[in-house]
Formats: sequence, C-alpha cells, structure tokens
Amino acid sequence: MAQADNLSEALKKLKLASADSATDSVESCLDCLLKALAHNNANASEKVQEMGVLSLLPTLLAPQSSCTPKVANIIAEVAKNEFMRSPCVEAGLIPPLVQLLHSKDQEVLLQTGRALGNICYDSHEGRSAVDQAGGAQIVAGHIKSLSQNTDPDNGKLLTVFCGMLMNYSNENDSLQAQLINMGVIPTLVKLLGLHSDNTALTEMCLIAFGNLAELESSKEQFASTNIAEELVRLFQKQAEHEKKEMIFEVLAPLAENDVIKLQLVEAGLVECLLDVVTHTVNGERDEDVAQLKTASDLMVLLLLGDESMQKLFDAGKGSVFERVLSWVPSHNHQLQLAGALAIANFARNDGNCIQMVESGIVQKLLELLDRHVEEGNVTVQHAALSALRNLAIPVVNKAKMLSAGVSDTVLKFLPSEMPPVQFKLLGTLRMLIDTQADAADQLGTNSKLVERLVEWCEAKDHAGVMGESNRLLSALIRHSKSKDVVKTVIQGAGVKHLVVMAMSEHMIMQNEALVALGLIAGLDLVGAEKDFVGAGLVQVLHKLLSDERTAPEIKYNSMILICLNVLPLHKEVQGLAFIDVVSKLRSHENKTVSHQASLTEQRLTAQS
Repeated sequence: MAQADNLSEALKKLKLASADSATDSVESCLDCLLKALAHNNANASEKVQEMGVLSLLPTLLAPQSSCTPKVANIIAEVAKNEFMRSPCVEAGLIPPLVQLLHSKDQEVLLQTGRALGNICYDSHEGRSAVDQAGGAQIVAGHIKSLSQNTDPDNGKLLTVFCGMLMNYSNENDSLQAQLINMGVIPTLVKLLGLHSDNTALTEMCLIAFGNLAELESSKEQFASTNIAEELVRLFQKQAEHEKKEMIFEVLAPLAENDVIKLQLVEAGLVECLLDVVTHTVNGERDEDVAQLKTASDLMVLLLLGDESMQKLFDAGKGSVFERVLSWVPSHNHQLQLAGALAIANFARNDGNCIQMVESGIVQKLLELLDRHVEEGNVTVQHAALSALRNLAIPVVNKAKMLSAGVSDTVLKFLPSEMPPVQFKLLGTLRMLIDTQADAADQLGTNSKLVERLVEWCEAKDHAGVMGESNRLLSALIRHSKSKDVVKTVIQGAGVKHLVVMAMSEHMIMQNEALVALGLIAGLDLVGAEKDFVGAGLVQVLHKLLSDERTAPEIKYNSMILICLNVLPLHKEVQGLAFIDVVSKLRSHENKTVSHQASLTEQRLTAQS
C-alpha cells in the first residue's frame, strides 16, 4: 500500500513543483512515478489519469530541460495502456513531443520515439495528431540520415523509429501511401542490407515491408530497389521457422509483381525454396507442413510471370523445371498440387507445351489423376486437369495425348459433383477433340457423356460449367460431322440447349451453336424436327436476323439454317414473315451476308 500512497504524494508534489519549476523536486517525483509504473503500470497510469497529471507534462517537455527524457519515458510507459492513448492526445502531448524530434540528444530521441510509437499503437486519435504535427516526416528523415551508421546504440534508435512508423501506418492505407510518397521504401531496404546482423531492426523492417507491400503503389518502388537480393540473402541466413515465415510474408505480396518475380528468380530464391521443400517434405511437425505449403505456393506464384517462367523452363532443360516435375509423383498432396500447377503454368505457350508432351509428362499427370479418382483431393484433380487442358492446346499434341489415353482418364471424373473439376474436365475434352474427328465421334456417341453434358447445360448456379457443357456438345457435332453423334445428341435431349446457346451474349458461342444446328439439320432433320419446333428455333433465327446488333457471320449462319429448315418448318417460317427481314438484308454492307440474303429470299419465295 505504501507504494500507492507514495505515488499520490509524489503526484501532488509534482503538481506543486512543476508550478514553481523547482527542478530537483520535480526529478525525484518523476523517479517515484517511473518506479510505480515499473511495479504496476495499469494502476499507476490510472492514478496519473485521475489526478490530472497529464496536462502538466507539456510544460515539462522543454527541449533544454534535464528531466525531458524522463518525462518522455513516462509518457511512453503510460501509453502502453490502451485507455491512456486518447487522454495523452487530449492533454496536448503530441506537438511538444514532435518538437523534441529535432533534439540532438540520443536519449531524448529514443524516449520520444517510444512515446509517439506507443501513442499511435492502434489509436486513430494518436495517428491523426502525429500526422497533423508532421511527426512522420521528421522520423523518416532521421532514419535516412542514421541508416549509414552501424554503431550499436544507433541500431536501438533506428529500431524505435522504424517501430514508430509502423505503429503510425499499420492497416491505414492513406498513411502507408504517405510513407511511400516520402520515399521510406528505398531507405528501409538500404537499412536491411546494412544492419542484417541486428535482429530487432531486421524484424522491424520485415514487418514494415509486409505492411507496405499490401499496397499496389508500393510495388514499383520496391522493384527499383535491390529488395529481392536482400530478402534472399537474409533468407539463406535463417535457421528458425519463425524468421523464415516472416520473410515469406513479405515475399508473397511482392512476388505478385512480375518485375519483382524476375528479380527474385535472378537473386536465387528458387534454390532456397527447393531446399525448404527437400527439408520439410517428410516432416511431421506443423511448422514443416506450413513451410512446405508456403514454399511450394511461392514457387507456383513465381511461375505466373512470363519472363520468370520462361527463365526457369530453360528450354525444358532447367534443373528447376526437372525438380518441380519430380513433385508430381510425390506422396505429399501439397507437392502433387504444386507440381501440377507448375506444369499448368509452364504450359502457357505452344513451344513449352510441345516439348513437355514429348518429354512424357502426360503419363505422370494421368497416373496422378488415377490416384485421385476415388475419394480424391479436389484441388489436385483441378490442377492436374488444368495442366492437361493447357498441354492439349497445340494441334500437334492432341493426337499424342488422345493415344496416351487422356480422354479415358478424364472421363473417370464425370461423376464429380465439384464445379471446378467439372469445368476443367469439359475444357480438357473440348481442347482434345478440336480438329480430331475420330475422337469427337467416339466421345459424341458415348451416351453417358452426352447425358451428363445435357444435365450440366442446366447448371444455372454455375455459369462456367453451363457454358463449357454447351460448347463441348456443339464441338462433338462440329468436329465429328457424324450422323451417329447427332442421333446421340437428339436422343439425349441436347438439341434444345444448342438452340438456347444460339442466343448467347458471346458471339463465338452463338456461332458454334448455329454451325452445330446446321449440321443437325443437314444430317438428321427428321429426327430433330420435333426438338426444333419445341425449342422455338425459327423464332430464335427471326430474332437474330432482325436485331441490328447481330454480327454478320451470325446472320449468315442463321440464313443457312433457314434454307435447311424451310420445308419441315414451313408454317413457322411463313407465320413470322421471314421474307421481309431477309429482303432488308440484301442491302447489308457485308457482301457475304447480302449474297446469302438473295439466295435465302429466292428459296423462301419458291416455297411460299
């Protein structure tokens, strides 16, 4: 109890002494207060608040006074309590503290930096007041001029100043932008290079980078520094999981920028990541699992940049490329996933795709998919299918992949209820059968597949799956040009979906639908007639021809379809006065359209 009584006494004395400016007695009161704060900070702070001591402190913060560092230290201590931060601002402490930042005295600067940093911590009022007083600019200037000096005392001051700027701007976009405009990024990067042995300072820099890197505007500034080299160098020195994690948290947002991706690759980050994978792949500890995931995710992120990806592909001979391929047959799901995503990213241009298919990658992906058919991991399924879809884009790869049995493996996932897997499965099959008549014929007569496609054509909740199913249905007909495929589609009730697809907002899909409908009419009009009438084909064509916004090729294909259907659907065609619409198109600016309009008009006239 004596402590509290002493404190009350001391605070009373402080009020009197500060009024008389009796320095000695002020000093002893301050010492007593610091002791009480060290003993029980929250209680002592409440007492300070109750007795109205904060309002005395601005006058005691005189630059030339000997007790100034102690006063600043007291403010730093009381501001550790959340309930004291707003009162500190209201007591007018910020302007005199900011003035003290011009001091030459190391101890004054240190305590002032602590006080401002603690008042700003999670406090909107604190930050606003420091912003208005211009405190951040002065601190940023100090960091810049002090950064060259590697004296240990100096390191402590730099750490406090960096911490103050971090508390000032944390999770506040406009204040972070302000710091970026002041040019703190190049300063902090230099700091990291010069003081990499100072753990506390290094950590402060990393946290600051992590905060600032979230802002898009920071990326250009980061890209103009040697941040990539510094972070990779720091990473290579770390043994502890926590430290590596901190660096990863800065690398991930930075690596979203393509220029920085390339810088990181050139600085040797990839080798570090591969090392992490080697050391953690068989680890049981949570931190091993976490590091493996972070490292392999970051690896995939680096491959999203065109230049960084091509550099690592290195004409298919890159050691990195080969190491990443070896992840696909791994027993670890995270590595399988990263390996498949990496292949999908390497497969972003024809040259790479052709080379990869020649190197036998397809077999590895098929084996991976086979391991995930029953109770499979959805993300791995999705990634492996993405890789196969990309590899199937170059024409020379299609036949090779078909004969390797890709379509059979992909079809094993038809029962999947996962839209992302359904979407990639459809895309892969559509890429594979493009220009491949036999494969289109074989798949198009597979009634199980056609039934599933028709079902997915109605997946209203998943526009992507719905669109891809329609496109695959049309592709099976267009590439096979086979009567059997048309029959299978008619029997599976697919015709109405192609009629709806002709009204899609995407011209490419409208065109694919009309060409497929034309082939259905040409190959089995009798079988399709009922569905054409039921789905309102003639009304759809009338709409397409009378709408001014319809593209020329869509108008052309619509008229071809009218000519094919004019006999069986005679009633509908007459009922809609098609001749008027078609004769208007004879003056269409597109020659192909106007020519087809004349032919169609003759055909319609002959029938009426």
